[in-house]
Amino acid sequence: MAKKAVAKLQTGEGRTYSKVIKVEKSPKSGRYFFKEDMVPNEMVEDYFKQK
Repeated sequence: MAKKAVAKLQTGEGRTYSKVIKVEKSPKSGRYFFKEDMVPNEMVEDYFKQK
């Protein structure tokens, strides 16, 4: 059987949010961990600048 391709309708906006992953170090144990967030595209650079 052939698979049927389904077209998605897009609003033209594209993606307005980006998933960002930041590596942080725990002050207690000294271990590294990953922090994941969904951030608006305009705020991605500000997200990485903040501590």
